[in-house]
Amino acid sequence: MPLRTASLFMAAIMAALLLGTSVAYAIAPEQMPTPQLETRYLALIQGFRCMQCQDESLADSPVNLAADMRRQIRDMLLAGKTDQQIRDFMVSRYGYFILFKPPFVLKTAWLWLTPGVLLLVGVLVALRVIRQRAALAATDLEDNDLTDA
Repeated sequence: MPLRTASLFMAAIMAALLLGTSVAYAIAPEQMPTPQLETRYLALIQGFRCMQCQDESLADSPVNLAADMRRQIRDMLLAGKTDQQIRDFMVSRYGYFILFKPPFVLKTAWLWLTPGVLLLVGVLVALRVIRQRAALAATDLEDNDLTDA
């Protein structure tokens, strides 16, 4: 019986720990004084990538680095900075990687052009393979005609 009681106690502790950690990931965006600032703030934090998570926006990221960046954006908005000034600051500090939609500039041209180049290479390789197989099939048919006679 003591073994069963101990295992039930451990299961209860594990359940409490699992339920307690899910609350830690809840992200409450900081409130802004006006609805216009709130709208700008939410748009900005949705447009920046978390540098630690990399696949999440600052708005969705639960890590401390994202919280610090959200706080910094909030402070800049309250200081009267424009959205473009905030974007320029973040890009100068973290590079174009911070933006979910980086602009088309010389530094990011490879990012925008690589999918098209890879598609073109794939089409050229496919055409070459198709032509080679067609030529091989034609020679196979000629060889069969010669052996039948």
